[in-house]
Amino acid sequence: MTKQLMQSRTKRNGERGSVLATAALGMLALLFAVGLGVDVSHLYVAKAELQNAADAAALAGASALNSSPAGITDAVDRAVITIQNKYEFNNNKVTFPRTNVLFSATLDSGYMNEAAASQPAVVKTIRYVQVTTPQSPVGMSFAAMVLGDKLNLAATATAGAFPINTFMDWIPLSVIDYDVPMAPGNTYTIRAKPNNSISPGNYQALAVAGRGGSDLRVGIASGVHTEAGPGDVYEVDTEPGVNSGPVRQGINTRFDDYAAGMDSKQYPPDTNVKEGIDYQTYLKGTSTQPPSAGHVGVAGRRVVIIPIVKKDEYDNGRDTVKFDRFGLFFLRTKADNGNGGDIQAEYIGDTTVIGSGGYDPLGGPASATMSIPVLFK
Repeated sequence: MTKQLMQSRTKRNGERGSVLATAALGMLALLFAVGLGVDVSHLYVAKAELQNAADAAALAGASALNSSPAGITDAVDRAVITIQNKYEFNNNKVTFPRTNVLFSATLDSGYMNEAAASQPAVVKTIRYVQVTTPQSPVGMSFAAMVLGDKLNLAATATAGAFPINTFMDWIPLSVIDYDVPMAPGNTYTIRAKPNNSISPGNYQALAVAGRGGSDLRVGIASGVHTEAGPGDVYEVDTEPGVNSGPVRQGINTRFDDYAAGMDSKQYPPDTNVKEGIDYQTYLKGTSTQPPSAGHVGVAGRRVVIIPIVKKDEYDNGRDTVKFDRFGLFFLRTKADNGNGGDIQAEYIGDTTVIGSGGYDPLGGPASATMSIPVLFK
């Protein structure tokens, strides 16, 4: 064996085990990288869960704003209930204090607590709700040496009431504007009794989804899922005739009274079906009657959006009308059997946040009293 060959073998013998050591170190580094990725992914999931909870709570709070102290209290209640009842973090219910809900008249500054926002001089200016979730610990595994055993996360969301000029879920009846200012608390006719038409053949019903009693009944029971607004951009056909049956059957679903195959699951009743109460009593909950067993009520079903139309828009028989504006009304009682008399509803008129609508730059002016909850940040 030559001297050169012996030196080569001796060199290789000194390198034995180096590949194994390198592989082991590489494996440890790979495991650490995978573990770090798992921890980081866990953080992203946890943060997203907290942000979803904050977003939902802020929107729920904003939906209650109505320029009154009661609206501030209701906003906090809705935010707290939304987080505590609908969201879990690490399979635990979140304890959410009322102090984590703040209010402001402007988006970027001036946030105050519930008591300050309820003051008479302030409450009418409140337009935004800010919700911050409590600090929630997230356990770390592989990243513990870098980030510690636990990392506290929180999320903040801000929602506000945004004025709108297009509306959805309105019912296909109408209130006639006789050029007399409408007053909150007063009742107004939403479907005229026989022999009291506003024009020959018209009794204030509208044909939106289609013509005929069936479409009218469904539209009144569920609200019209067609966007509309005041002014020249939107026009709607009238539905001539008294239509007492379809109108009664549609309205009465909101009072847990079903006929003509109407289904309580598709057209749920209100949570309070007590007749003969006004809107303020309804809000305070001092006189209530739950729907029948097995019928799940939905709060606010007796509060309806109704278009307001100038009287001279109605011509003889079926014609087309433009909406002057929209109003919010409260259904005090069911519609009676038979052709009946005028069907009336109480005009609310106060600032109210509704669930749907939008803003059309080509449409009419935005409503001074109705808005939708919008998530800003």
